Amino acid sequence: MAMRIEQLRPDEVFVFGSNASGAHGGGAARFAYERFGAVWGRSEGLQGQSYGIDTMSGLEVFAEQAARFVDFAREHPELRFLMTEVGCGIAGYTPEQVARFFAGVPENVVLPESFGRVLEAD
Repeated sequence: MAMRIEQLRPDEVFVFGSNASGAHGGGAARFAYERFGAVWGRSEGLQGQSYGIDTMSGLEVFAEQAARFVDFAREHPELRFLMTEVGCGIAGYTPEQVARFFAGVPENVVLPESFGRVLEAD
């Protein structure tokens, strides 16, 4: 069963999949925009209490942005990042296709259960 993120503590960040234009019109991106400070027109990075990763511009862009996110999380141990199944909603990828982008995340990143299962199987 997937964890449903409804509210955040002050040190928590909601990690969501975005598109290149930062049009947060649906799915987790819309939720991030409405509830956690995602900025319309901004696709990547920390935005309020949310962090966007472009999952709609192909797997190469997704992998690059995921790597930047992992570095960002490592540089900010004071924050706790709650990750949605980025790329597995509107973008249409499966956890098997994208979970490995997040291998080696620091302890302050909470991966979705489906990503954890893929990484444990490796």
